[in-house]
Amino acid sequence: MKILVIGASRGIGLETLKLGLAMGHEMSALVRNPENISLEDEHLSIVRGDILDRESVDKAVRGQDAVCISVGIKPTRKPTSVFSEGTKNVVDSMRAQSCKVLLCVTGIGAGESRGHGGFMYDKIFNPLFLKTIYEDKDRQEMIVRQSGLDWTIVRPGFLTNGPKTGKYRVLKDLSGVKSGKVSRADVAEFILKESSERKYAGHAILLTY
Repeated sequence: MKILVIGASRGIGLETLKLGLAMGHEMSALVRNPENISLEDEHLSIVRGDILDRESVDKAVRGQDAVCISVGIKPTRKPTSVFSEGTKNVVDSMRAQSCKVLLCVTGIGAGESRGHGGFMYDKIFNPLFLKTIYEDKDRQEMIVRQSGLDWTIVRPGFLTNGPKTGKYRVLKDLSGVKSGKVSRADVAEFILKESSERKYAGHAILLTY
């Protein structure tokens, strides 16, 4: 497949890029600073740009089979709109170019996953440091749900740099669930599998061990 990763210079995005290349996909990355990606592969294309810049988004989306949004920012208490505004750009570009498959990485605390992170995260860390971020991730998820695209929302649990195990749980129903950890490599594996299999299309899922 031809798969675009937006936010590929680190974290889940970078793991998705690396694993996708290892699996033989044609991978593309939209990043603000291409020099931060040290990967070299004949099946890798890097586009300099920003999710908030529609022109560069259009350039990156062109010809893709699937798009993965995996952008992140540092914890902040200031209002932010990068997730919602950027996702709107991507959705509008995908519609215009008839690219249908969208995977959007948000996180534990977005939408109905709020309250499933455990006491310290739900009552202390998220309200103090991530409140405005997750307010915007809620807006981001709504844009995805209303996009008319073939979408999957991916909410990873608490991220680690551990290895790819393939032994994570994929949960649609969070009744009685408290999120645990999951490696970025396993999240990347799910994203790449879901890009082609579409087993969870139209659902928001939690990934956790």
